[in-house]
Amino acid sequence: MQINLKQMAKNTNYILAVGRRKRAVARVRFGDKSLKKGDFMVNGKSAAEYFKGKVYQTLYEKPFKLTETLGKIAVNVSVSGGGPKGQLQATVLGIARALSKSEEKFKKTLRDNGLLTVDQRVRERRKVGTGGKARRQKQSPKR
Repeated sequence: MQINLKQMAKNTNYILAVGRRKRAVARVRFGDKSLKKGDFMVNGKSAAEYFKGKVYQTLYEKPFKLTETLGKIAVNVSVSGGGPKGQLQATVLGIARALSKSEEKFKKTLRDNGLLTVDQRVRERRKVGTGGKARRQKQSPKR
């Protein structure tokens, strides 16, 4: 399967997409010239080194396996904020968005598998007078 790199912006040699989840933001670059074909780097480390564990590996490889592009694209991800799980989910969303930008036919496959769906749940802010938590109420006296 050949990735259509002609749809990239005129002055760039890569496809850029952003994924967000909770406090994490992932900026995904496809076709980065500084990497070899098939490389997958996250914040300067390999993806397997940055996201340790088989569960994480299956999650970040899922968009590539669905579109049959695993090992065919150089991917460079810059991720910041949030925890490891939020960063992983932001990265997966960014990868799915970049894949759908590169080939229009990938969009339906990724959408059907829920990879282009944004999970907008974020931490609820703490309210004044709640005793330290978002929804906790202060204990009321009996009499």
